[in-house]
Amino acid sequence: MKTFHFPLPGSPSYENFILTKYTGFISDSSPLFGLDCEVCLTSMGKELTRISLVTEGGYCLIDELVKPDLKVLDYLTSFTGITKEILNPVTTKLKDVQKLLRELLPPDAVLVGHCLDLDLRVLKMIHPYVIDTSLLYVGKQGRRFKLTFLAKVILGKDIQCPNKLGRDGIEDARTALELVQYFLKYGPKKIAEFNLEALAANQEQGDKEGAAHMSVLKCLESMGQKLLFLTQDIDELSSYRNCQTIKCSSNKKVLEQARVEVPLFPFNIVEFSFQPFPPLFAEKMKNSMKTKWTQMSTVYAGPFSKDCNVGALKKVFSTLGPVQSITLVLETYRPYFSIQYEVLEAAQLAVETMNGSLLEGSCIRVHRLVTELTLECDTLVRELEQDSENQGTIYVAGIGETFKEHLLEQSNLFPDLEAVILPKEVKSRKQKNYCFLKFKTVNSAQVALEILKGKDWKLKGRNALTPRHLQAWLKDIHPEPAMPMGLRIVPPLLERHIFRTLKANHPKVVAWRWSRKIEKLYHSLSPGTFCLILMPGTKNAFWSHPGLGLMKIKEEEESDTPGVRV
Repeated sequence: MKTFHFPLPGSPSYENFILTKYTGFISDSSPLFGLDCEVCLTSMGKELTRISLVTEGGYCLIDELVKPDLKVLDYLTSFTGITKEILNPVTTKLKDVQKLLRELLPPDAVLVGHCLDLDLRVLKMIHPYVIDTSLLYVGKQGRRFKLTFLAKVILGKDIQCPNKLGRDGIEDARTALELVQYFLKYGPKKIAEFNLEALAANQEQGDKEGAAHMSVLKCLESMGQKLLFLTQDIDELSSYRNCQTIKCSSNKKVLEQARVEVPLFPFNIVEFSFQPFPPLFAEKMKNSMKTKWTQMSTVYAGPFSKDCNVGALKKVFSTLGPVQSITLVLETYRPYFSIQYEVLEAAQLAVETMNGSLLEGSCIRVHRLVTELTLECDTLVRELEQDSENQGTIYVAGIGETFKEHLLEQSNLFPDLEAVILPKEVKSRKQKNYCFLKFKTVNSAQVALEILKGKDWKLKGRNALTPRHLQAWLKDIHPEPAMPMGLRIVPPLLERHIFRTLKANHPKVVAWRWSRKIEKLYHSLSPGTFCLILMPGTKNAFWSHPGLGLMKIKEEEESDTPGVRV
């Protein structure tokens, strides 16, 4: 029951829930009761608006409208048939329903329903003896079928007719009972003969012919699933009957609500407000990103002798990747050079392979300049290296025009090679001196990397750092020189003291807090959860800022460690 999020006694999440008078003993003669609940949306989420309870013989014990405690934001009329006018005269509250259920249900009662976990949570009650028809008739990989589908296929009857406003709770409760009785009478072998998966697939294929571009909401509805939408603003999503919309008063409330509700739904949209971010701040953030990427792609090398050959130096550093610029630092006693690369992998290779080497008669240091934007550069590099899209991909530098042909000739050395990405100059279309190679497995990529770095190929390389989606986002960010000729980059004092000197509502402070909220939400997700973060761009007559999307499937070992970072 814990796996499917049923309320359980002793769980901190359900400490305020009411327990029924269950005894701990049930038998084959224990009575079955069909349960169905309808809900509305309030500022705190879902609240009960109607409860239906029927006996094993189909007799209706309860069919009661319930007045929510909080202001209703969406009555979900198309889904429930309940309107404001219908609820206005109602005086029954949730506590009255809880008391009535405790009185009516015998200690060994077994509750039956479809997606019963949702009903018990909205009732704020705990009852351990349940039969959920969405789990009883479960498909492959835990797929849950809609109640209407099961009623039609198993029982041969139509429920929840589309020409009728809302649903009939009594009908749904009776249908769930009949499905359980059918299962108990005929057993799983008989159910297997229906081949529910194939029937559902045929039905979906027929639905596709009438709706080639089905929305996510409709897809979820066809599978008997609901979507959770957490936001500060209610929009058109709230009108869909299978979308549970919760309006929150602040980004902080959105985070708090998300950490509770997200594990309970198969598909969630969590929207944080961007209202504090004016266009000017977006431009500053874009420039900050440009500066950060430029600084990470820039290394400083030295000291050299005063008569060193600059051309020879550039040639050596160019073997690691395309050099954007090489600048002499004038404010040091002995010459140092700033080398800015076009790609992050080349800069990282320079740090890893050139630091401590003997060049032009000097033992040099190669490192990045430490600024507030590059303080966590090593951590970021490690995370980029572990990005799922970079797994099995290597960066290779020092290649010539015949590299591709040579690679194909020696294809027996690289049996798991899936793709060769050869960047070209924008204007001349000339092939650049580096490439990315994608392999089926990480091990195959590492074997290939060792071969390419060996004496026969004599190339430079490492694991890839820049995912293709990030390359696409960065393509409009034209790198600027890391520093003007003869000037050093000094981190501004504003960056160093920003959280001490800026007001709490300053966009940069808000952005930092917003980032932390996303990180906390990511930590609260269960392993295996697919997480997609969308940061919208801006496009108008005055400027254009590209948006950014981050996606990742949370892994088991990440449960207590940082994952997706913004």
